[in-house]
Amino acid sequence: MTLAWQSVDFPGGKVSYTSEMSFISESSQTRVPCYRVLEDDGDLISDCDFQQVSKEVAVKMYSNMVTLQIMDNIFYEAQRQGRISFYLTSAGEEAISIASAAALSEQDIILPQYREPGVLLWRGFTLQEFADQCFGNKADYGKGRQMPIHYGSKKHNFFTISSPIATQLPQAAGIAYSLKMDNKKACVVSYIGDGGTSEGDFHAGLNFAAVMEAPVIFFCRNNGWAISTNVSEQFRSDGIVVKGRAYGIRSIRVDGNDALAVYSAVSAAREMAINEQRPILIEALTYRVGHHSTSDDSTKYRQLDEIVYWKKARDPVNRFRNWVQNIGWWSEQQETQLRNSVRKQLLEAIQVAEKTEKPPLSELFTDVYDHPPSNLEEQEKHLRETVTIHPKDYPSDISV
Repeated sequence: MTLAWQSVDFPGGKVSYTSEMSFISESSQTRVPCYRVLEDDGDLISDCDFQQVSKEVAVKMYSNMVTLQIMDNIFYEAQRQGRISFYLTSAGEEAISIASAAALSEQDIILPQYREPGVLLWRGFTLQEFADQCFGNKADYGKGRQMPIHYGSKKHNFFTISSPIATQLPQAAGIAYSLKMDNKKACVVSYIGDGGTSEGDFHAGLNFAAVMEAPVIFFCRNNGWAISTNVSEQFRSDGIVVKGRAYGIRSIRVDGNDALAVYSAVSAAREMAINEQRPILIEALTYRVGHHSTSDDSTKYRQLDEIVYWKKARDPVNRFRNWVQNIGWWSEQQETQLRNSVRKQLLEAIQVAEKTEKPPLSELFTDVYDHPPSNLEEQEKHLRETVTIHPKDYPSDISV
């Protein structure tokens, strides 16, 4: 008697029976291919499937990528000079944040990790606003409470960055579900690094979004390293893209150093997320050219020639520049003017940020409780007394 026609009507759909004991393979024979549009030299791949981009958008994308690159270099040096306490660059990953932002609407809500300042840059966050946050002055929207690079902007629908890894993913699923309930024509985009997929919140966020059919794009930057932990020591699966199917989520793997490929993939993902009310998982293969942060020396755990290869042969900024220049949308003169202008603006912004007064001590104890509890009032009193007794141990420009 054959079992081929027999099945059980199990919750979630019918499941066929089989008399053959067969385990599902731990991996497929071939790896999931990586979608790309541009060759490493910036030439367009023939007969490729991609979203057309206008001259205006392409030039803005490239200009923002250059701006982000210069901003990273100058702020990194400022930290090394002791002018700010911490910094973290997007070196080698500029295409991811800029190109994905270009494919989104201003109404789409962003929950970042910490390597997405390009999204804010695209949406109009100024160099002065970046500088004010890094220097923690009175103009900083976080009132100096956060570490540098923990940006946030309600105006630009950009949730404030928080250091704990992957906590933003379940939040993104919930926010996306609220957009669904309100019939909004928008989606949520939550960014995460490959290391973050080892956190429980990654799995909780994806499962929640899938079950609730929430319009959210989970964008994973797989740059090969979770600080000093290589991806080979994080998981045995074929990267991140295959994890989506386990949760019933449509997924794609894209070349994260190809701005046109990222733009096209996110454009398509956004359309599906909103029109079909479903989550989408994007895995972008890229490489962290810089150190994890100013607290890290990546030459201690990876080969220098590996870094140099990705920096020179696979640089996303040079690749996209070659493309816009080859089609006549960019010139050497524009390049020189842009770089000189951005550098000048940024140095001026840093000078202003350094001279701007720090937030008063009282701001450390506000915006949580309507009426501060007694233990918090006691802490504030003790802090003021400590500053008064040891004034040399605290910045002189802080108002007590």
